[in-house]
Amino acid sequence: MHDHDRTAPECPVRQQLDAYNARDIDAFMRCWADDCLYYAFPDQLLAAGAVAIRERHVARFREPDLHGRLLSRVRVGNVVVDHELVTRTFPEGPGEVDVIAIYEVEGGRIAKAWFKMGAPRLHAGPA
Repeated sequence: MHDHDRTAPECPVRQQLDAYNARDIDAFMRCWADDCLYYAFPDQLLAAGAVAIRERHVARFREPDLHGRLLSRVRVGNVVVDHELVTRTFPEGPGEVDVIAIYEVEGGRIAKAWFKMGAPRLHAGPA
């Protein structure tokens, strides 16, 4: 399936990462189904429904260093798995974390997502 195919499961996944990096909450939310489920891997429900996912990301989008860098993407059927390096402002300071994101896409929107976070690595501050 070609990347330019707008019905490809990769399409909303790519669009939501682009919107995440642009901190554009409206564009980000257009990629998620109204009744989507958002989990910490494997089964801890963090947010149920688009309203809860929006609330979760409004504050995150205020982080000055926020950026998700795609390292790899693979798709099997309607499931897309991304490996990302995410730069964030943690309570202890700026740093980065490895994230595996698993997206289940239905009808051109993300229906379910699971996130497996690595251990945050803080950036070295001024000596």
